[in-house]
Amino acid sequence: MKIHEYQAKSLLKKYDVPVQEGLAINDMKYYDDVISVLKEKGISQFVVKSQIHAGGRGKGKVYSRENRDELVVEGGVKFVGSDEQKGKDYAAKLLGNILVTHQTGKEGKEVQTLFITEGIDYKKEFYIGILLDRTVSKNVIMASTEGGVEIEKVAEETPEKIIKIWIDPSAGLLSYQARELAFGLGLEGNAYKNFIKFITNLYKAYEGLDASLLEINPMVLTDEDKIIALDAKVTLDDNSFFRHKEYAELKDENEEDPLELEAAKYNLNYIKLDGNVGCMVNGAGLAMGTMDLIKLAGGSPANFLDVGGTATPDTVENGFKIILSDKNVKAILINIFGGIVRCDRVAMGVVQAAKNIHITVPVVVRLQGTNAEEAKTILDESGLNLISATTLEEAAAKVTEAISS
Repeated sequence: MKIHEYQAKSLLKKYDVPVQEGLAINDMKYYDDVISVLKEKGISQFVVKSQIHAGGRGKGKVYSRENRDELVVEGGVKFVGSDEQKGKDYAAKLLGNILVTHQTGKEGKEVQTLFITEGIDYKKEFYIGILLDRTVSKNVIMASTEGGVEIEKVAEETPEKIIKIWIDPSAGLLSYQARELAFGLGLEGNAYKNFIKFITNLYKAYEGLDASLLEINPMVLTDEDKIIALDAKVTLDDNSFFRHKEYAELKDENEEDPLELEAAKYNLNYIKLDGNVGCMVNGAGLAMGTMDLIKLAGGSPANFLDVGGTATPDTVENGFKIILSDKNVKAILINIFGGIVRCDRVAMGVVQAAKNIHITVPVVVRLQGTNAEEAKTILDESGLNLISATTLEEAAAKVTEAISS
């Protein structure tokens, strides 16, 4: 689960990771109050930051919600200094309008929350990221002197500027590894000492929060040689939520895809994609293989939809509804392995769901496992627009053929 910057910094503060002071608002009527509170803390310079689940906010463009062709302002993050009116005017242009960045796509995202923070003078920017490297089953810390730049761009153009340290989960971050990172970033004196504390606490936060990604870009070195997280991107591992009941309140449903939210109500794992072939599969691995074969056959998956191990009639019907809510879907491929559930029962569920829902696109169904032959007979004799297939390659070929015909 992705969370906003202001939420991420609130969590990091609990682990003594230095961050900007700031407060979030979702209504301009609170702007003056926030400025007053921050002033009481001795803050005299301010930054206004839009809060959306996407990177590249500073280089983005803000368009009117009413007229998407009208450019309101350049950039979704701005240092406004001590000019309170300038900050207020800029904030008013952000809140409620659409921010488009290289990560949002042209549709952009509505800015519903602003983070008003202290402005910090600094002399150097760095990048720090922590995530799991599944190839070696270890956490990896990536650091670079190229802060403020997309790490993907750095990796492509100047990979030698990225330092990587792999951490054994059973041992945690060791002191010599923290020193190696500090030396790699060229830090010395007080900056070196402050970084050692920073990275040690940051790694503790990564583990303690059960994060799957923790990215600080930029991490800055101030004029007083302090190390501060100027930005913070945190993704929390959904599988850990039984240990963190408080995470439920961090979810911003306005940032979620409506179809993904609807699927979650029925315990369906759904992710919307950009293709035209709707996929309904049981098992994540089988779903990935199905999507690959659709691509190889010349099609393009419109979604990832894992209905789980049971695939009951209700599950199949709800899956149909969600897939068909995507107007880009021109055909559907159902690929179910009958292990826990018999194929003939799944076939009856598919037929029942197809009768209950007005389906106007071709549906290719491939059922393998227990009672697969009986299932094929049920589909073939249903009198519905259901195309049966035996192998996965055949199913992928038939669904792409159905689209082009």
